[in-house]
Amino acid sequence: MPAPVPRQRAIPAAECGQAQAVPAPGGPSNDVDPPRREAARKDETVRDTATADHDTAHTTLTLLLIEDDPTAAPIVPDLLDSDGKRIRVRTARNLTEAERLLTDDVHCILLDLALPAPGRAAKPGETDEELAVLRHVLRLAPRHAVLALTASGDAERGAEAVRVGAQDYLFRDELDGRLLSRAIRYAVERKRSDTAERRLAEGKLRAQENARLERGLLPTPLLEGSPLRFAARYRPGRSRALLGGDFYDTVRTPDGTVHAMIGDVCGHGPDEAALGVELRIAWRALTLAGLCGDELLGTLQQVLEHERDDDEIFATLCTVDIAPDGRRAGLCLAGHPAPLVAVPGRPARLLPQENNGPALGLVPGARWPRMQVELGAAWSLMLYTDGLIEGRVGAGRNERLGQDGMVEMIRRQLGEGLSGEELLRAAVSEVRELNGGELTDDVAVVLLDRVP
Repeated sequence: MPAPVPRQRAIPAAECGQAQAVPAPGGPSNDVDPPRREAARKDETVRDTATADHDTAHTTLTLLLIEDDPTAAPIVPDLLDSDGKRIRVRTARNLTEAERLLTDDVHCILLDLALPAPGRAAKPGETDEELAVLRHVLRLAPRHAVLALTASGDAERGAEAVRVGAQDYLFRDELDGRLLSRAIRYAVERKRSDTAERRLAEGKLRAQENARLERGLLPTPLLEGSPLRFAARYRPGRSRALLGGDFYDTVRTPDGTVHAMIGDVCGHGPDEAALGVELRIAWRALTLAGLCGDELLGTLQQVLEHERDDDEIFATLCTVDIAPDGRRAGLCLAGHPAPLVAVPGRPARLLPQENNGPALGLVPGARWPRMQVELGAAWSLMLYTDGLIEGRVGAGRNERLGQDGMVEMIRRQLGEGLSGEELLRAAVSEVRELNGGELTDDVAVVLLDRVP
C-alpha cells in the first residue's frame, strides 16, 4: 500500500499578503539592465506590501492566548480591531493544546512567559530558562506574530523576549482591551514587515550567489600563444537567468591547434543548463587529452547518456579544430547548424553541412564524420546556436529568420565595418528587434578571427 501523502499546510494568516521577494539577478551588463530591473523589483515589492496592508486591515484578527492560569480569561475582554470588528480569542492552557489550536487563521500569539518550558517545571528566579517556552513557541509558529506577557516591572525579561524573537512585550497588570488591541495590530504588521524584509534580503543574497555561480560556469577561453582573436555573446532564454542550455568553449592544445565548440541541450531550464556545463567541461578535458572528431563526440554521447534525467534529452554540437597555421580546419556536426565563414573580398557563407551527423543522445553507436575545410590566410569564423536563427521576422512575424536570413544580415553588418564583439552585439540586437522582443530560446555565438 502506498504511504499516505500528508496534506500540505496552507500559508498562515499571519503570512497572507506578505510581499514576495523577487530574486534580483546579476546578469552581464551587456545583456540586462540592472538599474531598471532593480527599480522594477522594488516597485513590485512596494505594490505587494501595499496589498498586504489592505488585506490585513480588512481581515478579522484571531488571537491565541497561551496561559495556564484558569482566571486569565478576563485579561482579554472585548478586543476590537481598527475597524471596530471583534478580535477572536482562543485560549490554550499548555503548549500541546496551543499546537492543536494554532490553525491557519491565527494572526497573533499572546504568550505568558511564566508558563513552564516543555518537559519541566518553572523554578523561581529563572529568567533565561523561562524564555525556553518562548523559543519553543517561535519554533512552533515561525510565521506568526508573538506578544510576550510578563509581570509588571519586569521590563528586562520583556526586552529579552523581544531580542529572542517576540514582536513586543506587555505587562500583565497594566493590560486593558484598548492597549492589547493596538499591540496585536502592531505585532501583526511588524511581523509581516519583518518577514517581507527578511525575504527580500534572502532573495538578494540568493540572486547574488546564483549570479556568481553562473558567471563562474561560463568558460574562459584558453588561447594563450594563439594569434586568433576570440569573441562570444550569450543570452539565456530563461527569464532572469545568466546560463541556459547552450554552451561553448575554446582551447589551444600544445601542438598549436585551436579547438572551438558550441552546443545546445534541448530545453533551456536549470537542468539543461547544468547538463550543458557538464558537456562543456567534458569536451575541454577530452580535447586536452588529445581526442577529436568522431572519437571525442562518441565519448561525449556516453557522458550525455549517463548524466541526463530523461532518455529523450539530446544535445546538438559543432566542433572545429583549426590547424596551427590557421589556414584549414576540421569540422564535425552533430545535428547542429553549420558555422559561417567570412573571407575578405568574398561574401560570407556557410560551411558545408552535408555530412551532418545525428544529435548526441539520439542514435546509439552513431558516427560523426570529420570534414576538412580550407579557410585561407584571413578569415572570420562564427559558430552559433539555433536561437540566433529561429527568431520571427516580418510584419506578421510568421516566418523564421533562418540561416539564409542570418547570412544576409551578417554580410550587411560586415560590410558596415563591424567586427569582433561589436559584430556579435549588433547581430543579437537585430535578431531581437526582428523578433519584436526578447527571444524565447537561448542564444550563444562564438567568433574567431584570423588577421595576418
